[in-house]
Amino acid sequence: MRFRQIVFSALVLMPALTLSVRAQDGLISYKSLSPDLALELARAALSSCRERGFQVAVAVVDRFGVTQVLLRDRFAGPHTVATATGKAWTAVSFRTGTGEIAAQTQPGAVQSGIRALPGVVAVAGGLTIEAGGSTVGGVGVSGAPGGEADEACAKAGIEAVKDRLEF
Repeated sequence: MRFRQIVFSALVLMPALTLSVRAQDGLISYKSLSPDLALELARAALSSCRERGFQVAVAVVDRFGVTQVLLRDRFAGPHTVATATGKAWTAVSFRTGTGEIAAQTQPGAVQSGIRALPGVVAVAGGLTIEAGGSTVGGVGVSGAPGGEADEACAKAGIEAVKDRLEF
C-alpha cells in the first residue's frame, strides 16, 4: 500500500515539476555592469595609461559586446576609438584576452582565419571582465606603444573595481 501512495504522489506531482522546469528554461538571469562601474573602470584604465605617459582610448562593453563607455584622451590618435572598441568586443566575443587571440591566430596557424572575421581586432589590449565566474563585459585600450602596454592599463582598470565585481 505504501508503494502505491509513493507512485501516485509521484505521478500527481510530476506534471507540476515539469511545468516549473519548462518555465525556468524559457528565461535566464544574468549580471551586468552598471554604467557607473563601467565608467569607473574606464577612468582607472585611462588614468593608468596617463601615469605612464600614454594618450589612449578606453572602451568598456557589456557581456553582449555593446559599448557602455568610451573615453578618449585629447591627444589619442583617431584610430584608437575603433581599435579600443574592437578589442573589447573581440575579448567578449571569444571570452578571452586579445593578446591570447593574437598569439593563436598568427598566419599559418589553424585558427588564423579568425582574423578575417568582421570586427575582430587580434592585438593585445582587450580583456574580459569577470564576476562570479561569469563574463560580464570587456575592456579595450588602444594608443599606448604596443599591445602589452595597452593590456597593462586594461588590467589596472579591472583591478581598480575588482572588489565590486565579486558576488
